Amino acid sequence: MHWTVYLAGEIHSDWRHQLQNACQQLNLPVTLTAPVTDHAASDDCGVAILGPETDPFWHDHKSAKLNAIRTRTLIQSCDLLVVRFGDKYRQWNAAFDAGQALALNKPIIVMHDPALRHALKEIDAAALAVVQTPQEVADILNYVINAALDQSPT
Repeated sequence: MHWTVYLAGEIHSDWRHQLQNACQQLNLPVTLTAPVTDHAASDDCGVAILGPETDPFWHDHKSAKLNAIRTRTLIQSCDLLVVRFGDKYRQWNAAFDAGQALALNKPIIVMHDPALRHALKEIDAAALAVVQTPQEVADILNYVINAALDQSPT
Protein backbone atom coordinates (compact mmCIF):
# COMPACT_ATOMS: atom_id res chain seq x y z
CA MET A 1 0.00 0.00 0.00
CA HIS A 2 1.20 3.51 -0.82
CA TRP A 3 0.73 6.16 1.87
CA THR A 4 0.36 9.95 1.57
CA VAL A 5 1.78 11.82 4.55
CA TYR A 6 1.10 15.53 5.02
CA LEU A 7 3.91 17.44 6.76
CA ALA A 8 2.43 20.39 8.64
CA GLY A 9 4.07 22.99 10.82
CA GLU A 10 7.41 24.64 11.24
CA ILE A 11 9.07 25.83 8.01
CA HIS A 12 12.37 27.23 9.30
CA SER A 13 14.40 24.02 9.50
CA ASP A 14 15.16 21.09 7.20
CA TRP A 15 13.08 18.51 9.08
CA ARG A 16 11.05 17.71 5.95
CA HIS A 17 14.21 16.97 4.00
CA GLN A 18 15.54 14.81 6.85
CA LEU A 19 12.30 12.84 6.91
CA GLN A 20 12.33 12.41 3.14
CA ASN A 21 15.88 11.05 3.30
CA ALA A 22 14.99 8.67 6.15
CA CYS A 23 11.96 7.38 4.23
CA GLN A 24 14.10 6.84 1.14
CA GLN A 25 16.70 4.93 3.18
CA LEU A 26 13.94 2.65 4.44
CA ASN A 27 12.48 2.39 0.92
CA LEU A 28 9.04 3.36 2.23
CA PRO A 29 6.11 3.64 -0.20
CA VAL A 30 5.17 7.19 0.81
CA THR A 31 4.43 10.49 -0.84
CA LEU A 32 5.20 13.47 1.37
CA THR A 33 3.08 16.58 0.86
CA ALA A 34 3.33 19.96 2.57
CA PRO A 35 2.10 23.53 2.65
CA VAL A 36 3.96 26.16 0.67
CA THR A 37 7.20 26.44 2.65
CA ASP A 38 8.47 29.61 0.95
CA HIS A 39 7.46 32.05 3.69
CA ALA A 40 7.39 35.14 1.45
CA ALA A 41 5.36 33.38 -1.25
CA SER A 42 2.89 32.09 1.33
CA ASP A 43 2.50 35.54 2.91
CA ASP A 44 2.15 37.42 -0.38
CA CYS A 45 0.38 35.02 -2.77
CA GLY A 46 -2.99 36.74 -2.31
CA VAL A 47 -1.86 40.19 -3.37
CA ALA A 48 0.52 38.81 -6.00
CA ILE A 49 -2.35 36.99 -7.71
CA LEU A 50 -5.46 39.00 -6.77
CA GLY A 51 -4.04 42.52 -6.50
CA PRO A 52 -2.65 44.80 -3.81
CA GLU A 53 -4.29 45.74 -0.52
CA THR A 54 -3.58 48.77 1.62
CA ASP A 55 -5.00 47.18 4.77
CA PRO A 56 -2.72 44.46 6.21
CA PHE A 57 -5.78 42.48 7.32
CA TRP A 58 -6.98 42.05 3.72
CA HIS A 59 -3.44 41.35 2.52
CA ASP A 60 -3.19 38.46 4.99
CA HIS A 61 -6.80 37.39 4.44
CA LYS A 62 -6.31 36.90 0.69
CA SER A 63 -3.18 34.82 1.20
CA ALA A 64 -4.70 32.74 3.99
CA LYS A 65 -7.63 31.79 1.75
CA LEU A 66 -5.40 30.80 -1.16
CA ASN A 67 -3.12 28.79 1.13
CA ALA A 68 -6.20 27.10 2.63
CA ILE A 69 -7.08 25.68 -0.79
CA ARG A 70 -3.82 23.75 -0.73
CA THR A 71 -3.71 22.79 2.94
CA ARG A 72 -7.34 21.68 3.20
CA THR A 73 -7.12 19.62 0.02
CA LEU A 74 -3.86 17.93 1.04
CA ILE A 75 -4.99 17.26 4.61
CA GLN A 76 -8.26 15.76 3.38
CA SER A 77 -6.43 13.45 1.00
CA CYS A 78 -3.62 12.34 3.33
CA ASP A 79 -3.44 9.04 5.16
CA LEU A 80 -1.51 10.51 8.08
CA LEU A 81 -0.48 13.98 9.26
CA VAL A 82 2.87 14.79 10.86
CA VAL A 83 3.00 18.18 12.53
CA ARG A 84 6.22 19.74 13.78
CA PHE A 85 6.31 22.53 16.31
CA GLY A 86 9.55 24.49 16.49
CA ASP A 87 10.61 26.59 19.43
CA LYS A 88 11.25 29.83 17.56
CA TYR A 89 7.76 30.98 16.50
CA ARG A 90 4.20 30.54 17.68
CA GLN A 91 2.76 28.24 15.08
CA TRP A 92 -0.97 28.70 15.26
CA ASN A 93 -1.31 27.32 11.74
CA ALA A 94 0.33 24.05 12.80
CA ALA A 95 -2.15 23.64 15.66
CA PHE A 96 -4.99 24.48 13.27
CA ASP A 97 -3.79 21.86 10.78
CA ALA A 98 -3.62 19.25 13.55
CA GLY A 99 -7.16 20.16 14.59
CA GLN A 100 -8.41 19.78 11.01
CA ALA A 101 -6.75 16.38 10.73
CA LEU A 102 -8.26 15.27 14.04
CA ALA A 103 -11.73 16.40 12.89
CA LEU A 104 -11.24 14.32 9.73
CA ASN A 105 -10.18 11.32 11.86
CA LYS A 106 -6.67 11.31 10.38
CA PRO A 107 -3.89 9.78 12.47
CA ILE A 108 -1.52 12.43 13.80
CA ILE A 109 2.14 12.28 14.78
CA VAL A 110 3.39 15.33 16.66
CA MET A 111 7.07 16.30 16.63
CA HIS A 112 8.60 18.79 19.02
CA ASP A 113 11.34 19.40 21.55
CA PRO A 114 10.62 18.15 25.10
CA ALA A 115 10.67 21.76 26.33
CA LEU A 116 7.33 22.29 24.55
CA ARG A 117 5.52 19.39 26.25
CA HIS A 118 3.45 21.52 28.59
CA ALA A 119 2.44 24.06 25.95
CA LEU A 120 1.41 21.30 23.54
CA LYS A 121 -0.15 18.86 26.00
CA GLU A 122 -3.62 18.97 24.40
CA ILE A 123 -2.24 18.40 20.91
CA ASP A 124 0.03 15.64 22.22
CA ALA A 125 -2.99 14.00 23.86
CA ALA A 126 -4.82 13.92 20.51
CA ALA A 127 -1.83 12.43 18.68
CA LEU A 128 -1.19 8.73 18.22
CA ALA A 129 2.55 9.34 18.66
CA VAL A 130 4.74 12.16 19.97
CA VAL A 131 8.33 12.21 18.74
CA GLN A 132 11.37 14.46 18.66
CA THR A 133 13.10 13.56 15.38
CA PRO A 134 12.32 12.90 11.72
CA GLN A 135 14.02 9.50 12.08
CA GLU A 136 11.48 8.49 14.71
CA VAL A 137 8.69 9.41 12.28
CA ALA A 138 10.32 7.30 9.54
CA ASP A 139 10.67 4.38 11.95
CA ILE A 140 6.98 4.66 12.88
CA LEU A 141 6.04 4.75 9.19
CA ASN A 142 8.20 1.69 8.58
CA TYR A 143 6.41 -0.13 11.37
CA VAL A 144 2.84 0.82 10.42
CA ILE A 145 3.37 0.27 6.68
CA ASN A 146 5.67 -2.75 6.69
CA ALA A 147 5.11 -4.18 10.19
CA ALA A 148 8.89 -3.95 10.52
CA LEU A 149 11.06 -2.81 13.38
CA ASP A 150 14.18 -2.64 11.22
CA GLN A 151 15.61 0.80 11.78
CA SER A 152 18.09 2.55 9.57
CA PRO A 153 21.62 2.94 10.93
CA THR A 154 22.30 6.07 12.92
